[in-house]
Formats: sequence, C-alpha cells, structure tokens
Amino acid sequence: MRRLILLSALIALTGCGEPAAPAWSGYAEGEYVYLSSPVAGSLQALNVQRGQQVAQGAALFTLDAELERGASAEAKARLDAAQAQAANTAKGRRSDEIQVVQAQLAQARTQAGLAQRELERQQQLVAQGFVSAARIDEAKAAVTATQARVAELSASLQVAQLPARVDEQRAAQAQGEAARQGLQQTLWREQQKQRSAPSSGLIADTFFRVGEWVPAGQPVLALLPAGHVKLRFFVPAAELAGIAPGQMVNVGCDGCGAAIKARISFIATQAEYTPPVIYSNAQRSKLVFMVEALPEGADASKLKPGLPVDVRRVAP
Repeated sequence: MRRLILLSALIALTGCGEPAAPAWSGYAEGEYVYLSSPVAGSLQALNVQRGQQVAQGAALFTLDAELERGASAEAKARLDAAQAQAANTAKGRRSDEIQVVQAQLAQARTQAGLAQRELERQQQLVAQGFVSAARIDEAKAAVTATQARVAELSASLQVAQLPARVDEQRAAQAQGEAARQGLQQTLWREQQKQRSAPSSGLIADTFFRVGEWVPAGQPVLALLPAGHVKLRFFVPAAELAGIAPGQMVNVGCDGCGAAIKARISFIATQAEYTPPVIYSNAQRSKLVFMVEALPEGADASKLKPGLPVDVRRVAP
C-alpha cells in the first residue's frame, strides 16, 4: 500500500512539470557546387574520386585541349603578323630602296647641270652667229626636263622616308588589337579545359569517367564546400509568429550528442503541406512554412546532408 502511494505521488509530481516544447522536424541539406567547363571535350583526367577531401586550388579534372592549343598557336601567329604590319606602317622604305632613289636623284641633278651648261653654250654660239636661234629652244627644253626630273626624284625621296598615312597606321593598329583579343579568347578556352577546387571541401559525387565526352556546361563533379550545410525544417502556421530571421534555435539529431546552435536565415513567404519525408500523426495534413537556419560552432560538422533533425527554440 505504501509503495502504491509513493508511485501515485511520483506520477502526480511528474504531471505537474511543464511538457517539453514540441520539436520541428527537418533535415540537413548541402549547398553543393557543381563544377563544369563552358567548353565541351572528352574527359582526359579525373584527379579526384567520390568521398575525397580536397584543398582549395587542388586540380579536379582536365578535358582534352588539343584543338584549343592549335587555335592558340594560330592566333599567336596572327598577332605577330599584325604587330609586324603595324610596326611597318610607322617606318619609311628600306634603306636600300632609299639609296636607289638617292642615286637616281644625283644622276638627275648631274644631267640638269649639264643641260644648263649646254644652254649657256648655245646662247653664246647664237650670239656669235654660229648656230640658229632654234638650238636655244632645244637647250631650254632639255633644262626644263632635267629640272622636272630632279623635282620628281626629290619628292620620291621625301615620300620614301615618310611613314604610312595616319589612316593606314590606325587600320594596322586595329588589326593588331583584334588579333590580340582573338588570342585572349583562345587562351581562355584552353584554360577552361582545366578546373581546380574553388574552396576546400568534399567531393560529393562524380558524373563522368575518363574518356567520356563532356558537353559544355555539364557538371563533371559536385563539391560540398566546408561549412556549406544548412538546415531545413517546417514550422506550423500557428507557430510562425514566434520565430524571426536571426533567432537562435537548438538542433538535435541521432548521434549528435549535445544540441547544436543554429541561426535562422530564411523563412518562406508561402505555406505548403507537410513534406512526405516528415509525415507524422501530429503534422499530417497541416500547413507549414519552410524555414532555413545556418548551424554555428564546431559541432556543425556533425550535420551531414540528408540527416533528419529536430529543431527547438532556444529557452530565454
């Protein structure tokens, strides 16, 4: 009888305590980075495997870049040719060509001097009556012709020493810039055939094998960066007013030990029905709001994507 009384008292005391706050069901979700190449090609090397931890900058995969290397070499040759052409427009003719014009000019000046002296001689002969006046006209014509030849070659020499016209120089420079940009494009395409880890993390999955063709933009592997795990849980509409972004919550899971702190980062603006993965007798057919939270502290690494969790408010 005494034992019955003590048991009844214990049950009564237990019933007087406050019931534990109900937990919101949810799960951990990874924020994966799907790494791909914007240029198609066959997978030449896959440097990692699923489940492997990688450091930032580690080589992940390489696509065959033989075509891009050839295009880069061709673009480099085009750039060299365009630069040489642009440099050529800034110069005059070659020294040998200028020397030829100078020699022709010297010869023309000599002929002009001879024609001038011949004119003077003919004028003296005409004055003495030895030749007719018509010979002077011929000598004057020869002087005029040789002087014109001197003027022509002088102008040719001046032109030979000048660079190309400004418009031609601009056109050559524009061609050089176009060739430079073309080379940059081909080098960029070649670089895109090799990808490295943007941050340290876990290789969650690989989608191609060496030798397979990888279309442009198709992910080759999925990387889960360190610390990129968030929590998704579902709060009934009647309890939504009690939470807000920035609020702390306690997260529990099987095998996690002590509660893990997390901070609410997002609350959905539209209600939805309880997802099938968290059906229960208490939550079935109720409208809920999806809430996201970011775990904090060293224990956050215990949360793996897909792990079911229970979320509760932090006691004031």
